[in-house]
Amino acid sequence: MKVGVVGAGVMGTGLAESLAEAGHDVLLVDTSQDTLDRVRESIEKSLKMRRLFGGKKELPKIEDLMLKIFTSTTTAILEQAEFVIENVTEDIALKEEIYADLDAVVGPKACFAVNTSAVLVERLASRTNRPDKVLGIHFMNPVPLKDTVEVIRAPATSDETMETAMRLLESMGKNGIVVNDAPGFVSNRILMLTVNEAVAVVDEGTADAQTVDRIFKECFGHKMGPLETADLIGLDTILDTLEVLHAQLGDEKFVPHSLLKAKVDAGDLGRKTGTGFHRYGGRG
Repeated sequence: MKVGVVGAGVMGTGLAESLAEAGHDVLLVDTSQDTLDRVRESIEKSLKMRRLFGGKKELPKIEDLMLKIFTSTTTAILEQAEFVIENVTEDIALKEEIYADLDAVVGPKACFAVNTSAVLVERLASRTNRPDKVLGIHFMNPVPLKDTVEVIRAPATSDETMETAMRLLESMGKNGIVVNDAPGFVSNRILMLTVNEAVAVVDEGTADAQTVDRIFKECFGHKMGPLETADLIGLDTILDTLEVLHAQLGDEKFVPHSLLKAKVDAGDLGRKTGTGFHRYGGRG
């Protein structure tokens, strides 16, 4: 299958890697040529990490993966796509603009998957002439290492679209858990509140970040604490997601904590910058 991937950031590059490994031709689009130029480097780093933590599975060579990935700074390449996964930032106005553009470029039989943390899928589907072919697929980071995803069915999503998406996920070795459309769905509706409250606990002096995360790991058996998870996702993404949830739900409990905003303003975004609520061994 020819699969379009819009956005070549962390999620988009991880998707390109996983799709190419599954044998699909990947049409990867980003407005930044510099970002596209770093795709090979990012996938090489991912493969090294997977060799360390991914068990005994034999991994492909970087050269073989790159032969399946075609890049462009324009959406014209997506004219050939049979399925498109969109991964741009959590900016509702930008996403709405992109879906109108995609609808005009991509063939009418192709399905669109919204890879979003919080945006209502129905809202974006309404910007197309194919709402029955639009669903949400919330991939987890890092994409190649996460075997389960949240699949969001909007009111107009057809059975055929759901079946196509599930077949694609199966080909990638991933399981899909289906939920209904709502801001934040299940995962981020709950996780973002947990992170926001964890930030409040640190700011109020109840415990430091290390202690908060230790409670969740040692008392509840979580692999990562909420602030370690936030650092992995990216504190800028956490902030954007909370703001989207607040805008869509109108509930004050989703207002981002001031300490989270301060971290983002200072450029302390988590693992990708080397510092967030914890410090890491290097940038990137």
